[in-house]
Amino acid sequence: MDHPATDLSTVRRPINDATGLPNAHYIDSAVFEAEKQALLFEGWSGLAVAADVPEVGDAVPLTFLGIPLLLIRDRRGVVRVFQNICRHRGMILVDAPRKIDGAIRCPYHSWCYSTEGQLVSTPHVGGPGRNTHDGIDRTLLGLIEVRSHIWMDVIWINVSGTAPDFEVANATLLTRWKAFDKPLYHGGAQSSFTLDVNCNWKLAVENYCESYHLPWVHPGLNSYSRLEDHYHIEEKRLFSGQGTRVYRQITAEDGTVFPDFDGLAAKWATAAEYIAAFPNVLLGVHRDHTYAIILHPLGPERTLEHVHLYYAQPDTCPALRERNALQWKSVFEEDVFVVEGMQRGRHAVSFDGGRFSPAMDSPTHLFHDWVEGRIEHARRARHAAE
Repeated sequence: MDHPATDLSTVRRPINDATGLPNAHYIDSAVFEAEKQALLFEGWSGLAVAADVPEVGDAVPLTFLGIPLLLIRDRRGVVRVFQNICRHRGMILVDAPRKIDGAIRCPYHSWCYSTEGQLVSTPHVGGPGRNTHDGIDRTLLGLIEVRSHIWMDVIWINVSGTAPDFEVANATLLTRWKAFDKPLYHGGAQSSFTLDVNCNWKLAVENYCESYHLPWVHPGLNSYSRLEDHYHIEEKRLFSGQGTRVYRQITAEDGTVFPDFDGLAAKWATAAEYIAAFPNVLLGVHRDHTYAIILHPLGPERTLEHVHLYYAQPDTCPALRERNALQWKSVFEEDVFVVEGMQRGRHAVSFDGGRFSPAMDSPTHLFHDWVEGRIEHARRARHAAE
């Protein structure tokens, strides 16, 4: 669909004179539907993590912005994403997480698919007792696969199928964090949690991009990683965020710490970085652990934040992992009242999108600039096709 007519001319201005996105981009259902295509379907969006399907045959049904999807680890160990529908009559194939021991069987007419997506069985399709028919070419009726890529254990998908390859589209970020492109070990059940937040998903990105709010929203974190210890991370139309020069490892009472990733440069002894990879994945890297937050928009004013923590080794201390997860959960929960407060504020009819601090808000302004660019691109493409 075409993007509803909102005026974005002030968003693209230099930060000293720019305003933020208009209210409609946070509260209007028509704008939300249009942004699904322009912002989330056309590029590489986060869907889940590979740790969600750790073993061969593991299958998890997901809904991504209304699309029924099936996440599965096939018999060769490859993680795949399919549309979760039978090619016969569109029946949902898998309605709950489970292990696929043989084939994926449709519960309606028992058409069966391999874990690689091939249609392998069509019982009685040619009549009672006849399992083939000249009009049904199984080679053309496999499951519809969604283009996917795994990096930092995040499963990134390109719904439109038209984006540049992931390695091309995200080359700058992959180069920046090349030191962390190595095996990551999910911390297990205690290292994942979900926050259900009453805000538009973009507000979660905006808040994550900047450190300006630390002294007031995160006083505990700011007590050692102060505002002045942070720096901006900005790559126009790609990603933005912030880093700190004073990361402090979490330590158990007996002095135990998590093992470091191998081969890190000296700067990572005290540094950490936090980047919003546009559109909907928030990432953090440290000398001894990483995390990924996948934002799942449920509507204009509701977002699920799926958080996963990873370590350099698989056998780290369970008690320390639990403590680390609780610490990060506390930090992320501190942000909830902020993003929910901004969401309520977007119903103020006279609000013009707000202003940006030229010194402190440039990573957030860069995200708004990216949103404006993607929307304008979609508008131009739509008009050219008319």
